[in-house]
Amino acid sequence: MLRIAVPNKGALSEPAVAMLHEAGYRQRMDRRELVLLDSDNNVEFFFLRPRDIAVYVGSGKLDVGLTGRDLLVDSTADAEEILQLGFAASTLRFATRPGGPRDVTEFGGLTIATSFDGVVAPYLERQGVQASVVHLDGAVETAIKLGVADVIADVVETGTTLRNAGLEIVGDPVLESEAVVIRRRGDAEDPRVAQFLRRLQGVLVARRYVMMDYDIRAELVEQAIALTPGLESPTVSPLHDRGWVAVRSMVPTREAQRVMDGLYDLGARAILTTQIHACRL
Repeated sequence: MLRIAVPNKGALSEPAVAMLHEAGYRQRMDRRELVLLDSDNNVEFFFLRPRDIAVYVGSGKLDVGLTGRDLLVDSTADAEEILQLGFAASTLRFATRPGGPRDVTEFGGLTIATSFDGVVAPYLERQGVQASVVHLDGAVETAIKLGVADVIADVVETGTTLRNAGLEIVGDPVLESEAVVIRRRGDAEDPRVAQFLRRLQGVLVARRYVMMDYDIRAELVEQAIALTPGLESPTVSPLHDRGWVAVRSMVPTREAQRVMDGLYDLGARAILTTQIHACRL
């Protein structure tokens, strides 16, 4: 039985559950449900606080987990990232009042408030900066106004919260984060984990591509497949009407409309795109 940790709340939770559902796994119907057995797939899901997931996985109590890279690094748990999931992107940044220090090299002797002291303290050490790091569990943007700190380090998505608090982002990013799959560091390769990762990778590919079908005159096939080369090569099938063929190919979703325009101008007709729900490469 593969034991998997899933965020039970917060920005990571809903996208993680959606991805697992797309990968073919059963998911909970009641948010109060903390453990879910998916006997069809021989998997047991544990819905945990995102900050705790790396600890459980790093200790070997659970096999793998879905969490944020920032939470993994901050935990200092004996766990490692094995797959990027492409959602919940954010950046850990420093911020302070306008007119304050503009770069980490100016933080010496100052107090920095953050919920990510496991990330910030080692970062400052690597930069050769001696500053005091104060841990706060949340709402760190108020720490400067209340006189608790001179600088804060917080997770930024759009920066709106910091601007509303009268703060400016300064210096380089401390850490670029997104949702990731983690396992205990140094664990041997496990076929169950490999299958789980293949399923998630299939979802990632399916989200990036659509299936495109179209009809084209046979003498124009080479020009058409130059627009739709597919991952390896497209499928080309003769039609009942001689001189025409049907082509099927995977096309990046973001390029689909442009490709359809090019195919139509070339003479292709009956151009269709279909969402891909699952994929193995």
